Amino acid sequence: MEKMTSLLRLRMSAKDAHYGGNLVDGAHMVHLFGDVATELLIKCDGDEGLFCAYDNVEFLAPVYAGDYIEAYGEIEKIGNTSRTMKFEARKVIVSRPDISASAADVLAEPVVVCRAHGTCVTPKDCQRNKIEK
Repeated sequence: MEKMTSLLRLRMSAKDAHYGGNLVDGAHMVHLFGDVATELLIKCDGDEGLFCAYDNVEFLAPVYAGDYIEAYGEIEKIGNTSRTMKFEARKVIVSRPDISASAADVLAEPVVVCRAHGTCVTPKDCQRNKIEK
């Protein structure tokens, strides 16, 4: 099977900041992983499927309003109805309010802010694509 991946890149806004100091809550990264998983299921099965469970989520670095995040996902294993996936959120641009209200820096190396692993399911009768397992 060819590696099936998805990548979303977006800017965290002031609306995403949940805590003091414009800190974005970790649950927002998990929300992004849900969107990545949906795209992966559509690519795999032609259907949005359902997210069943995360078996691991690690929050590794803070995210602030103004930061740009890449949310990446990859299908690791395809069962009859289950799809096991791994996810990673990386900070690629940081806001620099210490310099000015609109300053930002592109990072030489992305900073991994969150990792997760989970399982999704697409019921047999909803699978429209024939995928080699």
